[in-house]
Parts: sequence; C-alpha cells; structure tokens
Amino acid sequence: MNDEESINLKLTDYKQIWTKFCFLDESGSLGTNLPNDPFFTLGIIKCTQPYYLQSKIGYERNKRNFYDEMKFNKLSKNNIDFAKFAIDSFFDVSGLNFYSYTVDKEGQYFRKEFGGDPWKAYENITKRLLRSSFSNNEIIILIADHVTTPKSVRFETCVKREMNEEYGRLAVAGVCRFDSKSNDLLQVVDLMIGAINYDLKRSCKVLGGSGDKYKIEFLKHFKRNLGLTENFTKGFRSRIFNIFVDKDVQQRLPLS
Repeated sequence: MNDEESINLKLTDYKQIWTKFCFLDESGSLGTNLPNDPFFTLGIIKCTQPYYLQSKIGYERNKRNFYDEMKFNKLSKNNIDFAKFAIDSFFDVSGLNFYSYTVDKEGQYFRKEFGGDPWKAYENITKRLLRSSFSNNEIIILIADHVTTPKSVRFETCVKREMNEEYGRLAVAGVCRFDSKSNDLLQVVDLMIGAINYDLKRSCKVLGGSGDKYKIEFLKHFKRNLGLTENFTKGFRSRIFNIFVDKDVQQRLPLS
C-alpha cells in the first residue's frame, strides 16, 4: 500500500486498516536538572492486541498473589522476580514493538530544540516516537502515563490534532492518560525505559558507588533478552526494538 492509497482509505476499507495501541511512559524528570538525573527517556509499546500481554501478566499476578505496581526505581528482592517475568512475557508475546528516545537535558540539542521548555520537549519527543512507529495504513490510540502538567499544557489535544494535520488523515484516533498503577503495559514500559536510563547513567559515571544490585540484576536480564553485550549509549535496533539515544549522551562518556 502506497502513501496515496493510505490517505484515501475510507471506513469501508476497515479490513485494510490496522488499529494500534501505543502505551507511553517516561523515565527521568524534565522539570529538574539534578546532577544524578541528566537524561530523559520516553518509550512506547505498540501493539494491535494489548490483551495478550495484559492477560499473561494478569494471570501470573493472580497465581503469585502479586498486585504491586512494577516500577524500575522500586525494584527490590520482593519484586525483582516478577519484574523479570514481565520482561520475559514481552519477548514471549508476538506482535509487540518498542520504541524509545533519550535526550541529555543539559545537551546542546535539548537547549537548541526545546529552548528549555520541558513540556514542549515532552510533547515533541512523543510525536517523534509516533512518527518512527507509524505505518501508512495504521490508526493509533495513545495511552500515556498520567503526569501533572500546568493548566496551559494541552498534551492530549495537541498531539492528536498536530499528528492528524501532519499526516492529512486520521492517524491518531485519541490520546488518554491513565495512572500507571492501573495498567500493566505502562508498567512494562517503565521497567524498560528505567533500565535504559540507568544503564546510560552508569556508563557515563553519573551514579556514585557500585549501584543498586536489583536494578543491575534487572538490567542484565533485559540485555540478555535483547542479546546486547554493550551499553545503550549508541542505541539499539532489532526487528521489534528501536532505542534511540541522542549523541549528547555519548559525549558524556568518560575518556578511556
């Protein structure tokens, strides 16, 4: 299907249209510039049927009687095994894709592109991720983690309107925020982008000490699933993963 055919699709062409869900979460804070938190990462899981991963994790939650929220920054001996199960489940379920984008909040690109406006950065990086994941015959529904924003920020409205105007068609059917506690797919995104951010901070010697053993254990488990032996400073691409890291991050690497 070429570009012209995708623009001219009608509702009666529903058999040719793929409706995809994208689950979006963030790691790192755009509103602060703490020395130990220089990077900001947005990530999405894209899928046609979120039910398969959701039900797999939900079944295991009931089996293990585990109902805590999965968050990378809260990994401990009590939840590390379930977090690794959730990541294994992502790789076991077919039809899933993951995209992420990491920027250095103190880097030249961030200052030039976003002018120090964190909410502009959040919105624009979201649109970059969606662009990288779009196919011509897809319509996307974006589910984002709830973030408290100033009243002037209209993330949901702006992302939908601007993406549809850019593509000249219904590309984004809707955008809605949910508390990540209520959705396991948002939590899986948190685990993966948290691991990416943590790996970058370790590689760039941002963290003091030897690091948190449970976060390191989970990071190693994630990398084994990816088949990755290096760090994430150059990003990573595979058939279902597209992890992009801004070059300003690479400039922080210590000299060997």
